[in-house]
Amino acid sequence: MSPSTEHDDAAAFASYTESFTEPRGYLNFASYGPPSRAVRGRVAHLLEVAGDAGAGASEDLHAEDLRAREAFSRLSGFPLERVGLTGSTSLGLFQVAFGLPGGSVLVGAGEFPSNVYPWLRTSAMGRARVDLTGEPGTRMTPDVVARALTDDTVAVSVSAVDFCTGYRADLAGIREAIGPDRLLLVDGIQGFGVADLEWTLADVLIAGAQKWVRGGWGAAALALSPQGMERIEPLLTGWTGVTDSRRYDGEEHPPLPGAQRFSISNLSPYATGAFAEALTLIESVGVPAIDGIVATHAQALVEQLDAAGVEVLSPRERSESAGIVVAGLPGRAAEAQGALAAADITATLHGEDRIRFSVHATTRSEAFGDAAEVLGRFA
Repeated sequence: MSPSTEHDDAAAFASYTESFTEPRGYLNFASYGPPSRAVRGRVAHLLEVAGDAGAGASEDLHAEDLRAREAFSRLSGFPLERVGLTGSTSLGLFQVAFGLPGGSVLVGAGEFPSNVYPWLRTSAMGRARVDLTGEPGTRMTPDVVARALTDDTVAVSVSAVDFCTGYRADLAGIREAIGPDRLLLVDGIQGFGVADLEWTLADVLIAGAQKWVRGGWGAAALALSPQGMERIEPLLTGWTGVTDSRRYDGEEHPPLPGAQRFSISNLSPYATGAFAEALTLIESVGVPAIDGIVATHAQALVEQLDAAGVEVLSPRERSESAGIVVAGLPGRAAEAQGALAAADITATLHGEDRIRFSVHATTRSEAFGDAAEVLGRFA
């Protein structure tokens, strides 16, 4: 790398970090990522456009959809025509679940509920059936997936990064384990924008804006492989997902040819504009750079917790983790969470025994020692 390239990269990262204003003790990106100044400015601008209501304002506002789709396409590797938008990761999972007409879908029993309830509902409706495997805390490794497959399995639905443990799924290994004929459905919300993964291994990728992307609530991307497009029916879709949507003739229109067929209605341009701006900001420095810094920060936090005598329950290998660090405090987690809050440190309480920290590229390293010092009193 030439000195000029290094300078350019350093300048880009400095500009990236300066766009964020979260406090030093914010260690909760797996819950939601505070949006940048750029995102907030874009939303404010769009509100001004709407408020001024000039000629063409509606078209200008809804052009944010295309900006978001284009940026997601570039970051994910899926062609633009196979990238659509929906309201949230949960809604996208419901749309995919109801689009599978039959067979069984393998899902980890420890998945976040948004990746369980859609399959419970489709099972109840007589469409695709859910096949829960393992228990909370079971890592969905390729071996675990392979052992749980049956002749009836038509798809496997996994999180790219587990919300509870921070385990980064081996998507290539799972893809190989399930073979080419089964669908691989990936909930990417805990990894997209921060984990450098080969997303096109998935037949369906769904990722919302509000966590690591740091684009706020109300928008998510839905990307599909050719096989996913062919086999997932556009059942839970609406008037904006069909051809000639502005021809109001009282007849059912054919679905659009690409992933936009999964559109239900117009999304908020403030949400899609925020999503687009957040994705563009990620592009300015690149996911590999963000991933590397997050891994370094997570390792530093683990070392501080080790030194304080606090049990670490999340994966320690860099290749198996993605910014989430889980501290075990049997029976004292709630008390410790209160002490963290009193020290202006934000984290997530999981039950009576666990506290989940999640760090980003903009996290300041001084917070790791602060958090470890507080938890050390309860270890």
